[in-house]
Amino acid sequence: MRMPSGARVLVARSPDRAGELVSALRGVGAEPLLLPLIDFEQAGDQHSLDVAFDALGAGAYGWLVISSVTTVRALEAKAAERGTSLSAWLPGSILVATIGPATRRVLESRGVGVDLAPTAQQSGTGLLDIWPDNQGSVLLPQADIADPRLRRGLEARGASVQAVTAYNTVDYPADPRRALPACRPALQQQDVPNGAAALVLTAAEAKAEIGAGRLHAVVAASPSAVRRIHADLAPLGTCRFVAIGRSTAAEAASLGLTVASVAEEPTASGLVAAVVRSLAAQPPPPRQPAVKHPAKDTP
Repeated sequence: MRMPSGARVLVARSPDRAGELVSALRGVGAEPLLLPLIDFEQAGDQHSLDVAFDALGAGAYGWLVISSVTTVRALEAKAAERGTSLSAWLPGSILVATIGPATRRVLESRGVGVDLAPTAQQSGTGLLDIWPDNQGSVLLPQADIADPRLRRGLEARGASVQAVTAYNTVDYPADPRRALPACRPALQQQDVPNGAAALVLTAAEAKAEIGAGRLHAVVAASPSAVRRIHADLAPLGTCRFVAIGRSTAAEAASLGLTVASVAEEPTASGLVAAVVRSLAAQPPPPRQPAVKHPAKDTP
């Protein structure tokens, strides 16, 4: 699998969250560029999160549902406040459900076993499709802007759900005083081939590149990123929009953005394949001189 020659792909993620996708895009011949749009801060209501987290450690819940890597970051921060790790804090009786392979990998790398995860449709809907009925109490830590359908779906299947805000989604960059600690180290020179770090653009620079026809695809990994792309970059012109999954694609369609391709699985390889598909029918035009911002290369 190779990209058309000269393909430049804008990834709407911050450097600390984009390393794997940047490497995968470079591996198939694309030039990735980064556009950080959203970031994450500690939840405003720490008391409610503390109460729920303490109840979790005391064995008050039968299930813990973790829908994102960012939720893992928030829970790890709570465990660290108590001088322990997330795996040590969780009682042996707890069952853990998650969505998507990235979240599962991070949990398992921390010694947290995953008991339930969808393999077909890797989304909240996919988890509901395999959720066993009448499973008792569930703790659902999530973003402040989380879609309520997962909570409602679990309740419809007989679960008693305690939903609590674990983190807030904010414009990039987060306030350093409230920013969640990174779950992975920031993208480093050695993480991408030939030591070439991905260029980081501002929204104004990305819009100018799109207007000049020098960006050929933009990748969004969440509905919140879609909203920022629509607000800051539209119209996209010939730049193809690629979504990580159905909810992201649905948000784009609702805003009038044409979705060129949707990843079959929410992974770096799935996104790369979706970008290749989006560009296959209409390869990028000959490369034009691009705006260079050496000072903004990721360290």
